[in-house]
Amino acid sequence: MRVPLSWLREYVDLPATETGRDVQAKLVSAGLEVETVEHLGADIKGPLVVGKVLTIEELTGFKKPIRYCTVDVGAAGGTAQAFGSGAGTGEPQEIVCGATNFSVGDKVVVSLPGAVLPGGFEIAERKTYGRMSRGMICSSNELGIGDDGAHGILVLPPEHEVGTDAIELLELVDEVLDIAVTPDRGYCLSLRGVAREAAIAYGVALRDPALLDVPAANTAGYPVQVADLDGCDRFTARTVTGLNPEARSPIWLQRRLQKAGMRAISLAVDVTNYVMLELGQPLHAYDRHRVEGPIGVRRARPGEKLTTLDDVERVLDPEDLVITDDRGPIGLAGVMGGAHTEIADATADPETGEIAGSTDVVIEAAHFAPVSIARTARRHKLSSEASRRFERGVDPGAASAAAQRTVDLLVLLAGGTADPGVTEVVAPRAPGTITIPADHPDRVAGLAYGRETVVRRLQEIGCDVIGQDELVVTVPSWRPDLTDPNDLAEEVIRLEGYENLPSTLPRPPAGRGLTDRQRMHRRVGRALAGAGYVEAPNYPFVSESVFDQLNLEEDDPARRVVTLVNPLSDEEPALRTTLLPGLLGALRRNDGRGSHDLALFETGLVFQPREHLRVAARLPVDRRPSDEEIVTLTEALPVQPRHAAVVLAGARERAGWWGTDRPAEWADAVEAARIIAREIGAELIVRAGRYGPWHPGRCAELAVRPAGGDGGVQVIGHAGELHPGVVKALGLPARTCAMELDLDRLQEAGRGVVQAPSISTFPVATQDVALVVDSAVPAADVEAALREGAGELLESLRLFDVFTGEQIGAGRKSLAYALRFRAADRTLTVEEASAARDAAVALAAERVGAVLRGA
Repeated sequence: MRVPLSWLREYVDLPATETGRDVQAKLVSAGLEVETVEHLGADIKGPLVVGKVLTIEELTGFKKPIRYCTVDVGAAGGTAQAFGSGAGTGEPQEIVCGATNFSVGDKVVVSLPGAVLPGGFEIAERKTYGRMSRGMICSSNELGIGDDGAHGILVLPPEHEVGTDAIELLELVDEVLDIAVTPDRGYCLSLRGVAREAAIAYGVALRDPALLDVPAANTAGYPVQVADLDGCDRFTARTVTGLNPEARSPIWLQRRLQKAGMRAISLAVDVTNYVMLELGQPLHAYDRHRVEGPIGVRRARPGEKLTTLDDVERVLDPEDLVITDDRGPIGLAGVMGGAHTEIADATADPETGEIAGSTDVVIEAAHFAPVSIARTARRHKLSSEASRRFERGVDPGAASAAAQRTVDLLVLLAGGTADPGVTEVVAPRAPGTITIPADHPDRVAGLAYGRETVVRRLQEIGCDVIGQDELVVTVPSWRPDLTDPNDLAEEVIRLEGYENLPSTLPRPPAGRGLTDRQRMHRRVGRALAGAGYVEAPNYPFVSESVFDQLNLEEDDPARRVVTLVNPLSDEEPALRTTLLPGLLGALRRNDGRGSHDLALFETGLVFQPREHLRVAARLPVDRRPSDEEIVTLTEALPVQPRHAAVVLAGARERAGWWGTDRPAEWADAVEAARIIAREIGAELIVRAGRYGPWHPGRCAELAVRPAGGDGGVQVIGHAGELHPGVVKALGLPARTCAMELDLDRLQEAGRGVVQAPSISTFPVATQDVALVVDSAVPAADVEAALREGAGELLESLRLFDVFTGEQIGAGRKSLAYALRFRAADRTLTVEEASAARDAAVALAAERVGAVLRGA
């Protein structure tokens, strides 16, 4: 909401010395978000006056039209003497001009030598096109009040006197407050609302522009039929006849609209916009001759269409509230009017020269349900100044005053006649009341305001207050956001000053902290970050087409998604069942921006639909929900396990003086899973597998043995190199690798609390062993056999070499392991370490057919 300071002063007696910055500070202290203060015309300097064109001489011989004009600038002509023009007082000024949209006798704005226009453009007497030019005839663009340079000079209405100060006439110097109005402060989308806040902040009286004498409703007004009183609980209709179709908005009205961020269109439209800015009540003007029959308010019927003022034909929804006449819809209620009943611009008959246009108008001032208007505006992607106000809450009590104000301005500015008929359709509603203990704001703020302060502050915002210890507060019609005691407490606190609230650190009750799941989540994130991965959180929204790109089977459980009713993007309406789409998208974007060596990770929730989904119940807000209510709500939500995923591309180890780089490969993705498992304290089983997005020959299946299970294994994820088809479909770098696993299932299989390793004072005995096995035997199976065979003395086992070649035969491979043995209570002998090693080799030979290399 843009609020010109000069306009605000009409309703509030602000101190004459107060600047826009001062008012900004006061309003910010009262809780309004005043983002900026714009200083209009700060660099403008006179003489800038109204002139009358006396003569025009067309100069020839130039590439563009050039006119040599003499302009009467009144007594201001003498001002030029100080700048060396030699003109006497009242002498016309000679000015060279390139615009052609003005004629002899027109009133224009003239900047004389010595003037400075916006942008530091200084006007001086100079010779141009062979003539002496002593000033400039200005366009709106040059004056900083519009962008109509293509349309030429600003031509003023003829009633303005020659020599009038144009800076004052056009209100070129002003300050404009730009206020970001929050959804709960809809009343501040008007000068009336902001003036009320300014009056409270400065402790002065408010001249309420809505306090008008409004005639009583009668049966002579324009007929109105409201079929949906829930959607429209108030509708006022007034008629003005005999308007002059040639009447134009006066300069003061146009300038106020411009400063408030709106453009002038026509007198009737400008007046409705002006009153909306002034009182906060959106209005609409209909050409009476284009409306057939009574005006109606109802819900749209299936299949109905409406062409709105933006010339777009819209298919209406049965939930849309529409304005109708005998032909059907003529407007989207509270959003935008229809093109068929708009006010017609004045046009001249080419034969007779007679002016035709709208002479009789019907004024609509109504109050619509905020939720209905908000849904209609979003459904049609049609946000307007009216819908912004209605969806935040408009004062229903201001409708009659706004209609009267509009009628008065049309009669004053267009010479119309106010029809005595007044139509009022009102659904009776009792004023809202709130019962609040007098000390409730004290307890909320931690300060002792006292009853008198509480009552005074509530009365300042327009509330009626009765009672002593228990206050009964009747909220004003313009504050629909005040619904419970805490809202009233907030009003008292903000008006007394947020800066006066004490700084008190909260005292959380003992015994509370992070849950096991939260601690696990943080440990995993730290572990992956420590391994060189960068966290890349993503939105949980996906398109169902991504599952085709990931090469998932048609019956894959990951294809069963939860779809949002009102998604942020129509292209991504579903909640993710895997973290890979978001992570791979982040990898693709970063690779496209020049970062080719990437290792990203994410831990987050995925969403799986339940077999029998229940409808969520609305929980109470005045008490803690019961356990049964919480269970019911939980059962209405999708299952939300927490997953962890990584993606890699480019070099895993960069090149340097230490050697060449090493590209990321499937083994790095598997190692990321092992890092997570070690952090949680779970035993991870890694074996060959096949699953959609991964390369069938370079995919590892990740599994665990559930705690307390029967010895079976449970697959919790996959890791490896992505399938070339998936890489191509998603536009990823070649040989991209990825891993994803279910953190919750991994935690269930873990030891719970991760134990720190024990430290022994006895020396370690190291034994190396190289085993030759069939190339199809997984290294994990060999390692498992060695661990079991070595027994309790084995401290660690590490694979440090894999060798294939003619020396060991085709289809065979050599796996070299380093075994570390240690006893907790003694120093091991060579015989004990060797015996443990031999037992490990023997079990590996029995299990997987391993043979000692060189034996």
